[in-house]
Amino acid sequence: MIDSYNTTIETGKQLRLSPKALANSRSNGKGINLPYIKMDNGSVRYRQSDIDAYMDSRVLNHTGEEVANV
Repeated sequence: MIDSYNTTIETGKQLRLSPKALANSRSNGKGINLPYIKMDNGSVRYRQSDIDAYMDSRVLNHTGEEVANV
C-alpha cells in the first residue's frame, strides 16, 4: 500500500483542526499526538496512515470508555 502525505492545511481540514492547532501541538507537545515529517525545505507532512491510526484510536462505544493514548 502506498501512503499519501498531507500538508498541515489538508490534515487540519480532515481532522477539523486549524493549521495553528497542529503547529502548536508540534511545537509544545500538547494537544493532538500525531507524528509528522519535516522536509528539507521546512515544510511539514503527515502520513495518511498515521492520521487514520489516530482516528481509529479515538473510537469509543460509550461515554464511560477511556480514549487510548496513541
